[in-house]
Amino acid sequence: MNTLHSRISVLCLPLALAALASACSSTSNADSASTPAPTTATVATTTTSAPSTTLAPTTTEAPTTTAAPTTTAVPTTTLPPNVEIVGAFGIPVVPVGGNSGPDTQVVQLRLEQLGFWTGGADGQYGFATTQAVMAFQKYMGLEATGKVNPDTAAYLQNFTERAHGLSDSGTLVEVDKRRQLLFLVVNGKTVWTLNTSTGSGIAYEAVNKNDPTKIEKGDAVTPNGLWKVNRERPEGWWEGDLGKIYRPKYFRGGVAIHGMTSVPNYPASHGCVRVSTQAMDFIWDSGMVPMGTPVWVHE
Repeated sequence: MNTLHSRISVLCLPLALAALASACSSTSNADSASTPAPTTATVATTTTSAPSTTLAPTTTEAPTTTAAPTTTAVPTTTLPPNVEIVGAFGIPVVPVGGNSGPDTQVVQLRLEQLGFWTGGADGQYGFATTQAVMAFQKYMGLEATGKVNPDTAAYLQNFTERAHGLSDSGTLVEVDKRRQLLFLVVNGKTVWTLNTSTGSGIAYEAVNKNDPTKIEKGDAVTPNGLWKVNRERPEGWWEGDLGKIYRPKYFRGGVAIHGMTSVPNYPASHGCVRVSTQAMDFIWDSGMVPMGTPVWVHE
């Protein structure tokens, strides 16, 4: 009996434990149902929106580049129609004084390039070359000695323009009394420049060389104005009323362009326009001053 009782006890113990466990489980579930689970506090952390990115300022358009100022073209210097540039001389010009030789030939070449008639570059420092040097010195405003001194040589070396008068149109003889120069102009261009001596302006009284019974009086003036060659004597020396003149071309009464052995650097005639005898031969031989050629005298 005791053994049976023991077996029953052993069998009943697990059942009792199971019932107890069931009861505990029920209690636990009931507690769970009656006590609500704590509400999880949703942190109402309002998410601060990331600050709106401030848009980068609209890029200000680069200012329209002001166009570079139009380059003003260097104004082309328009030379007067009677001006010709020949430039400085490429051969050294030596102050030869009045001596002949190779250096004088260089002087002659340069004078002719600048428009001063010498009669040819032969190296001989004769009357025609002396007259050409004197004409150049007058043109440049130098002392007109007719000799190539250092100043004259320097101007010959470096002057760049061919000599010219005021005339820029037509074919004529221009006589500049102020500078005592004669210009031979063809189609507005001065072809040659010559030394001249015009009326002294001094009153004179002299016996007429062609008629000793007459007395010639006057003021030794070369008349200003526009004239023309109206008569001429082609060959040799002619006895004018006041003395001999060489191959004259008359343009007003007894006033003529003519050759002379004396053509100083100042006004010395009775009113005529003197040039060297060689220059007068050239005027005739070249045919540059035919009958009817205008002669413009001014000062």
